Amino acid sequence: MTTEVRVPTLGESVTEATVATWFKKPGDSVAVDEMLCELETDKVTVEVPSPTAGVLADIVANEGDTVGVDALLANIAEAGEAGSATPEERPSAKAAAAAEAVSDDAKTVDVMVPTLGESVSEATVSTWFKKVGDTVAQDEMLCELETDKVSVEVPAPAAGVLSEITAAEGTTVSAGGKLGVIGGKAGASASASAQETAPAPAVQPASTGAGDVEDAPSAKKAMAEAGVSRDQVQGSGRDGRVMKEDVAKAVAAAASAPAAQTSAPVSTPRAPVSADDAAREERVKMTRLRQTIARRLKDAQNAAAILTTYNEVDMTEVMALRNEYKDLFEKKHGVRLGFMSFFTKACCHALREVPEVNAEIDGTDIVYKNFVHMGVAAGTPQGLVVPVIRDADQMSFAEIEKAIAEKGRRARDGKLSMAEMQGGTFTISNGGVYGSLMSSPILNPPQSGILGMHKIQDRPMVVGGEIVIRPMMYLALSYDHRIVDGKGAVTFLVRVKDALEDPRRLLMDL
Repeated sequence: MTTEVRVPTLGESVTEATVATWFKKPGDSVAVDEMLCELETDKVTVEVPSPTAGVLADIVANEGDTVGVDALLANIAEAGEAGSATPEERPSAKAAAAAEAVSDDAKTVDVMVPTLGESVSEATVSTWFKKVGDTVAQDEMLCELETDKVSVEVPAPAAGVLSEITAAEGTTVSAGGKLGVIGGKAGASASASAQETAPAPAVQPASTGAGDVEDAPSAKKAMAEAGVSRDQVQGSGRDGRVMKEDVAKAVAAAASAPAAQTSAPVSTPRAPVSADDAAREERVKMTRLRQTIARRLKDAQNAAAILTTYNEVDMTEVMALRNEYKDLFEKKHGVRLGFMSFFTKACCHALREVPEVNAEIDGTDIVYKNFVHMGVAAGTPQGLVVPVIRDADQMSFAEIEKAIAEKGRRARDGKLSMAEMQGGTFTISNGGVYGSLMSSPILNPPQSGILGMHKIQDRPMVVGGEIVIRPMMYLALSYDHRIVDGKGAVTFLVRVKDALEDPRRLLMDL
């Protein structure tokens, strides 16, 4: 009897992960809940425990493989079955058994496009790791597909020789489509490989049983005349074939909305680089977290009407209050008294008066939140994350400081869960810790407001008709002008300023 080890639920909107590390190898004994492997998503790291005690019979998803939710990672056999063969047929082998076709000369297996995920019906063949004539092992990676959401690696459904590639690099394929053919014997593909001295994918578009599929000649001519590359045009013809009208649509879209370009690297052509400069460059693939950050920030700019209003706050009273009570505060509560609790309290106070800054747009509705889940942006070695302090409006100064310290520590260690980064209603970003004097923060969708804190700097100010030196900080509120009017945004920022310049107003609820 065997037990399957599968990918656990990764969190809302997260559909795949990368196998980072296996702590066990086939043949090792494992106990219940003992850590087997670690998965990495674009946001968090997930540890996978053993669902039962026994022996790790085999590993289906190796380190570096991309896996979806509920995908098979490994099989665990009972201790008495440790010496048996692979406990269960791999899912890829099961699928291949249904799709394989037997010829007179050799047994062949078709390589098919796997299920791409909900609402995803097609993908583009980005890279072939093997060429025609290469020997492949079962579950060895053959090629990589790219969709508009994720990258999918396609493993070999059986061992043998890659005798044919039917979908070349750059070809658009549908779910369940045919990618290639694996022959059962090396000799079975000898004639095919002899006819192709260079890999067919590099010079040949996809071929099917009906023959080669190429872009329409009129489309090729139109692309050449317009100076449009093939990857800038979405084909609407059969098997992704580009038609003349597809080129016209791409040219019109580029002319009317150049700012609507996505964050994909191919959207902005590189400037010519000399050979000397190219030799000194270093190309590093973006991490999935960085790709997600880039996509979300661009989506925020495209979807919301972002506007920023500024003000400045005199930090004299807050700094004096903090200096007077910080030692007593730390002694009693076991946590340092920082500025973040003052800003969090001040924002919660202002959000009650200007509730639209704490709301969000859902279709044609405005959803007002009668609570404050405060997002606190934190920089980590992996990138920017925004842990959420829930019900911050109900917390004391000490509870807020403890929560921020704990979330910050977990963020730096990469231990935040998906639940800890979801559900925020407003965000505070403190660029001042890095020395920023002024900036315009970008919204954290679907939120309608974000407050930017900056560096505290002594500046000459006129107070009571005299010039005095005061510790000043610029504040920036970026807001979604679709829901927040200028009056509401300015009122919010003034209320934050008033509360910080006279912290007694927070106690009096003024």
